[in-house]
Amino acid sequence: MTYLLFVVGLGILVAGGEALVRGASAIARAFHLSPLLIGLTIVGFGTSAPEMIVSVQAALAGQPGIAIGNVIGSNISNVLLILGISALIAPLIIPGRKLWRDLAFMLGATAIVWFLLLDGQITRTDGLILLAGLAAFLTTAVIAGSGHPPEPGTETIGPNWRPWIMTGAGLAGLVIGARLLVDSATTIARDFGISEAVIGLTIVAVGTSLPEMATSVIAAFRKHTEIAVGNIVGSNIFNIFGILGITALVAPIPAEARFAAVDMWWVAGSSVGLAAVAFVLGGLPRIAGAGLLAAYGAYLAFIG
Repeated sequence: MTYLLFVVGLGILVAGGEALVRGASAIARAFHLSPLLIGLTIVGFGTSAPEMIVSVQAALAGQPGIAIGNVIGSNISNVLLILGISALIAPLIIPGRKLWRDLAFMLGATAIVWFLLLDGQITRTDGLILLAGLAAFLTTAVIAGSGHPPEPGTETIGPNWRPWIMTGAGLAGLVIGARLLVDSATTIARDFGISEAVIGLTIVAVGTSLPEMATSVIAAFRKHTEIAVGNIVGSNIFNIFGILGITALVAPIPAEARFAAVDMWWVAGSSVGLAAVAFVLGGLPRIAGAGLLAAYGAYLAFIG
């Protein structure tokens, strides 16, 4: 039964990701918003909904290792695993001149949460600081992404209400599918005696990142590279500022020393590497995607 739930969840994820990409792209065109803004906000934040649900529930259930490990592990897998797979499917254009503000927010969020983790907890005051960072990001993203000129020759999707329904249905499908996958995978892992922190960093983190994977992979197939990349950058920012911020307000989170001492190095390294590639290469070729996947394999071997 557990394995059947895993398969069903995967199918729901794929369908939800397809609906979300198509609906969000149509909304962007209708309101003259850049695809990058849609990827950073609606898609990026929407695909982070499973991380939000899991982290808040874990904090309330007294499982801080899963609450924090879920966010840290998701940010690592978002860059190394998901962008790696997406770049193998189709080389990703990542123009540093368009993403510099958003990459700076991602790097800043990483530095802030690393500092906050040093004292061994994320307090309610820390949560307010993180949410202030989220508000600043949203303000600058909306200002920068509005007024995008319509693209000639782009497709439309039926009546005006249809993209909104597709987007909402896609988000719901991603949340439901991820939840089925996370629950089944966590049950299997616990049966094998895997520790809570490692479950949060790997199985739960990858499971809750499956909406990002489905969305970015489908966006890469459909050549919506700005949505594919913006989804990951926006999700990483929201994971730190939004999810940890809200979770800490609900229940302050004790943090194991390993998160600041070990895992945040991988978060920082993957974030800096993505920013460097954006400015030096202007995109992720297939060989870079293979390198990201190799790095993720090394991380799994390191924590295993």
